[in-house]
Amino acid sequence: MPQITLHDLATKLNISVSTVSKALKGYSDVSAKTRKAVIDLAKELNFTPNIVASNLRTQQTHTIGVIVPTIVHHFFSNVINGIIKEAEKSGYMVILLQSNDNYELEKKQLDLLIKQQVDGILISLSVETTNFEHLEKVQQIGIPLVMYDKISDAIDCSKVLIDDKKAAYEAVSYLIRKGYKNIAYFGASLQAHNFSNRFLGYKQALEEFRIPFDDSLIYICENNDEYNYGYNNAEQLIKDHGFKNVDAVFAVTDVIAVGVSKFFNTHSISIPQDIAVFGFSNWFMSTVVTPALSTVNQPNYELGKKAIEILLEEITLNEAKKEITPQKIILETSLNIREST
Repeated sequence: MPQITLHDLATKLNISVSTVSKALKGYSDVSAKTRKAVIDLAKELNFTPNIVASNLRTQQTHTIGVIVPTIVHHFFSNVINGIIKEAEKSGYMVILLQSNDNYELEKKQLDLLIKQQVDGILISLSVETTNFEHLEKVQQIGIPLVMYDKISDAIDCSKVLIDDKKAAYEAVSYLIRKGYKNIAYFGASLQAHNFSNRFLGYKQALEEFRIPFDDSLIYICENNDEYNYGYNNAEQLIKDHGFKNVDAVFAVTDVIAVGVSKFFNTHSISIPQDIAVFGFSNWFMSTVVTPALSTVNQPNYELGKKAIEILLEEITLNEAKKEITPQKIILETSLNIREST
């Protein structure tokens, strides 16, 4: 059966193609009665937008799709803030979707954004994403794609991120210079590009200061419940080693570090006198917990701002049918040293 088009819907309803298009997009200048008739017929005929035709259009929709692994995380909320503010300045609306670090949901969301005919897509990959055909599809269709934070080198597109390896190396090196030698690593899934690099930075610091790597000090969280993971594995760390044989914890997120601090505080383990704690991302809670948490400061707002700036540049190039040269922008981090170390 031939694919149903906007023209088919318009002919059956005896209205213009532009009215059908506006009705499907929810434009306010189309009456509720007409909009309902269009939507009902579209459902009845299993209408889906023609992707090929949509990419031959000369007009932009002035919408951008943004996929984040999680919205509740302080880091991503600031990234989103940077994206939305810059998008609005340029007259773009943002469709924001949360993948919940789920690969299958991420695929469905990309398909949705394609059907919505967005002008460009920003994505931070889920920790489960190891197959990239859905991203290749976006590029084949001709929609500009920019990755941020959680990226993959398997896709040739622009990327905005920090040097996670360097940031972790600097944090662990600081701990070592302060005299801490037995440093536990509390990490997240090593499938994720940024977390695997933080682990490499931890190992590099140990190697350069000639401290033997001890895999019994490595604790990996394979789910999103970072706070309880930090809390529960701090308990496991003490059971495994006792606080006399561990003098610091380096956590790859502040949420994990806050969970660690909570366990130590409620079990009379003094921070940093007994065990120091170092986090990552400079979440606002890092200044609220007691003692205040030393952490890696990520330029999260700036990361979102830079990612949308690059995407808007590429959208302009795409509309002009000019070649897009992928960029890789690495933003600087810094250490915020507080009472926990």
